[in-house]
Amino acid sequence: MLMMIGYLTTPTSSTGVSLSEFWAWVRYLAAISEDESLSLTNSFAELDAHQKTILSDDFGMGVPMLWLSEHLSLEQIVDGRYFMQWVAASVGAAQRRTAKRGPNKTPDFVARDTAGRWHVIECKGTQSGSEFSERQLGTKGPPPTGGIAQKCSIKFPAGHTGQRLVCGLNITVQGGTGSVLKIVDPEPDEAFEIGTNHLSDAKEAADRGVMSRALRMAGFEVTAETIASPFGRKPGATREVSRKTKQMLDSRSERSKRELRDNAERQAVFGRQFQGRTVSLTLPRGVRVNERQVRRVIIKQGVNRDILEALEHGPVIEDSAEVQNSSWAKLIGRSLIENDGLSARMHIGQAFRSELILEE
Repeated sequence: MLMMIGYLTTPTSSTGVSLSEFWAWVRYLAAISEDESLSLTNSFAELDAHQKTILSDDFGMGVPMLWLSEHLSLEQIVDGRYFMQWVAASVGAAQRRTAKRGPNKTPDFVARDTAGRWHVIECKGTQSGSEFSERQLGTKGPPPTGGIAQKCSIKFPAGHTGQRLVCGLNITVQGGTGSVLKIVDPEPDEAFEIGTNHLSDAKEAADRGVMSRALRMAGFEVTAETIASPFGRKPGATREVSRKTKQMLDSRSERSKRELRDNAERQAVFGRQFQGRTVSLTLPRGVRVNERQVRRVIIKQGVNRDILEALEHGPVIEDSAEVQNSSWAKLIGRSLIENDGLSARMHIGQAFRSELILEE
């Protein structure tokens, strides 16, 4: 779950931020109790309202997306907002649902599975009990409310449509009955519709969103932004750019090439085929995990070396055909997370590897 939270909270198309520089992988180690069922320790349950909301949001994403990733064989998971900005710009459509909060926000995630089906997923989490969790899930209405209103915002062609799901996690405290994950699939309402002729744009958005996130986690943040937003600072930027924007893009391209070339701080991880970084963090106090006292955490994250070498020659990929034929797009595959006692590993096809190791 911590691996998934760290991945999902990594920004897709922003630079100069450190929101996910390792904190998401270790922040909640002390929050999880030793109960057999998932629950919070009493100390974390007594956080102030703002911190409890952040924890609930993060757990509300991590738990359902971890479960769905396994059961739906998800290959690419991308932020719903990034997805709609990219696709809308590609097809020349105006976006109807662009709010970051409230009933008009985009769904949290769009995911493509190994069979090519597209799933629209909204996630909710709370520590306020089952009744509040039900309200978060929402109703069909009219008008639709809560997560149900948000998950209806994208519609894919017949034959390519997967699940449209709203997930609600009710998180309990140590000694309680255990947390409950509920997933509902109501009938869709009006939606931002993607035609069959624009499925390649949807695939491109998913490829770029996943690859950008992987690059950022491995320490290549300028290249990550170049992949996510090739025509400007935002994914919705169009190909027609001003002279000032072109100067910015040219400068960013050169910085990306230097980032990939001057990689003295990067290292081989998981053998020579992956390059990225390894970080060792000493916890402020020990945490009991599986009846053992954990005092140190090691985080390894690496991108396939073949991808980095290809991007060094041309980090700016503008055309959809190039994206579909690029080496990094071909190496993206099913997202898998596996664990072994005090370690967990994440694979995104052959494109990315990550590992979280807990040590005594």
